[in-house]
Amino acid sequence: MANYFIGDIQGCFDELILLLEKASFDKSTDCLWVAGDMVARGSKSLQTIEYLMSLGESVKVVLGNHDLHLLATYEGIKKVKSKDQLDDLLNSPNVSAIMDWIAKQPLLQKLPNENVYMSHAGLAPQWTIKDAIKQAKNIHQKLTSKDRKKWLARMYGELPNNWNMAQSNEEKFRYSINALTRMRFCHLNGDLEFQCKESPKSAPSSLKPWFELSNQLTDNYWVFGHWAALMGVSSNKKVYALDTGCVWGNHLTLLRWEDKQVFTQQSLSH
Repeated sequence: MANYFIGDIQGCFDELILLLEKASFDKSTDCLWVAGDMVARGSKSLQTIEYLMSLGESVKVVLGNHDLHLLATYEGIKKVKSKDQLDDLLNSPNVSAIMDWIAKQPLLQKLPNENVYMSHAGLAPQWTIKDAIKQAKNIHQKLTSKDRKKWLARMYGELPNNWNMAQSNEEKFRYSINALTRMRFCHLNGDLEFQCKESPKSAPSSLKPWFELSNQLTDNYWVFGHWAALMGVSSNKKVYALDTGCVWGNHLTLLRWEDKQVFTQQSLSH
């Protein structure tokens, strides 16, 4: 049995299948860990979700910001973004079951028997691991409740960006969504920053990647996506960045955890 981690698929279904074939992924024995943003900008979001759903217990998913936005779109809270290609998915006769499946996925996963964690964006520097686990569980409970629509409507916004300023349930929910699905850079005091999407080399000196500010990664590993500008390069050896921008014409990346072998598949659409 092997554990494979993959970055943002973003509806790049053909590349996903080719990549899994390269790695000899076997759904009867292996497990695929998906670091969020399964859908949106690529042309085959429906096929991607249907395939992941078909893997059953052989897939472990965390939600990304695009996945959450899709849920909000389905609930009528937001409109589909102009660059998203989601018509096939939203018009599928199985859309209700698909949305229920997506909503049931967590925002944080842990590899059994190892201190290996996966989220879409990362681990907020103002959090301990226990904080992240607790808040991810809190989000999961809200998104699987009858009040899902209410909470999806409340996740939008960038404040508070300091965990210590999050007092109400709504503020803690929004901060946690942002930390786990949208964060890239933080201010030097650990506050979340959302405007800069560049590589660390191009960023202002007043900002640092979240993984350079967290003190929780000495004995823990973190796998994440979301940040295509990193192109798989992390300055922290305990952190694995897997979004390599396939949907933007680059490639899709798959990491086999047991031997750390990396497999890639070039985008077919550019």
